Amino acid sequence: MTVYLVGAGPGDPDLLTLRGAEVLASAEVVVYDRLSVSSLLDLAPPDAERISVGKQPGGPRTSQDDINALLVARGQAGQQVVRLKGGDPFVFARGGEEAAALAAAGVAFEVVPGITSAVAVPAYAGIPVTMRYSSTSFTVVTGHEDPAKGEGSVNWEAVAALGGTVVVLMGAARCRPICERLIAAGMAPDTPAAAVQWGTRPNQRTLRATLATLADLDPQPPATIVVGEVAAADLAWFENRPLFGRRIVVTRARPQAAALATELRRRGAEAVELPTIAFEAPKDLDRLVRAAAEVGRYDWVVFTSPTGVNRFFEHLRDARSLGEARVAAIGPGTAAALADRNVAADLIPEQYVAEALLEALADEVGSDWPGRVLIPRAETARDVLPEGLVAAGWDVDVVPAYRTVSPAPDPAAAALLADAEVITFTSSSTVTNFVDTYGVDAVPKVVATIGPVTSATARSRGLEVTVEATEHTVDGLITALEHFFAR
Repeated sequence: MTVYLVGAGPGDPDLLTLRGAEVLASAEVVVYDRLSVSSLLDLAPPDAERISVGKQPGGPRTSQDDINALLVARGQAGQQVVRLKGGDPFVFARGGEEAAALAAAGVAFEVVPGITSAVAVPAYAGIPVTMRYSSTSFTVVTGHEDPAKGEGSVNWEAVAALGGTVVVLMGAARCRPICERLIAAGMAPDTPAAAVQWGTRPNQRTLRATLATLADLDPQPPATIVVGEVAAADLAWFENRPLFGRRIVVTRARPQAAALATELRRRGAEAVELPTIAFEAPKDLDRLVRAAAEVGRYDWVVFTSPTGVNRFFEHLRDARSLGEARVAAIGPGTAAALADRNVAADLIPEQYVAEALLEALADEVGSDWPGRVLIPRAETARDVLPEGLVAAGWDVDVVPAYRTVSPAPDPAAAALLADAEVITFTSSSTVTNFVDTYGVDAVPKVVATIGPVTSATARSRGLEVTVEATEHTVDGLITALEHFFAR
């Protein structure tokens, strides 16, 4: 097997390379650093072993020799190992030492380059490292060495004399002596300078000053320091995103949470995935299997969630089994799940709630009302739709397609609740399970719901709803949050 030295990029999980994602997906062991993003670890198989060798500034450290020995041992054991390193493994990341140890032990390895923070972090701060005419070169320097003590091999005089842009990595703790050394080496004190903390992440912060004053702003690690005329550029884009810097909790089930979390991150938010529901097979699975086998006998099949679609179609031979049955979906998300199965919904109500679906069915069938309808849905759900259909004379079969259960609490994600600004609820069960698991006091200041039914449940559990989506979809929820924070 192979040990992969993978560059995870500077922090934004979307900057991981395709090759990096590919080897993570088949990893048996992931050895990762402190700055690795948790969502990247989720790309590994659930049963993959995850080993932290993070080095906390001023705190416990795993020695490089121990890391090398770990990689060699796991490689010799025949495991597929991913060594996940921030930035690029061969740019101030000691990947060369790890590769040398593997080569010496005869362990096969592959280097998967990553996007270095030396270029990506300034770009996310709106600072190009080169500009035509003003900066035609850039120098990348380690900030680990203390110039005031004459440590290391960095020739600061040569760095200052070269001109262009100077990028210092891992230099926040030594910002003052580094700036003083560059000034002593001949750089003008009023040279533009910037420090970008937590670059490419939702908590990114850009400090702008001059070479003489940057240290006064006390930049904190991790930070990338940029010195040169380009540091005066302020082509901000990342920090201008509509939800930038907001920590938002996503309570959807794990398979669905990723889509919402991804869209929130694209708008600059830090999405904390804290699923409060999970899906299991219904207690009486045979009923679902029989209903799928006899689906052609129904006039309508009504789906009220994407999960209902997916669970039902697991027991359907293919879409032809529907025969002449028409299909209704409660909203666009459910209709999209049907489309993934090559089935176009015949009916989608204008409002994505059971009451509107009941009304839309009445309007759609007209004089053909009533008929026979199948509703594959959650084992526990509101009865507005089936009771309304029965009252109108329909022959209704409600068949449990899945059960909604509460997953085990996630202590790591729960620890982030204290600093979260927003929590999103996309169903009544997400509200109920969150409050039952974590309590009302753990709810962040801003409560955002996908629609009135979820809002009613939230209020019944003692929560004050701050934001309610006008369009009862994930996109509608995100839009509502954007409007709320734009006020």
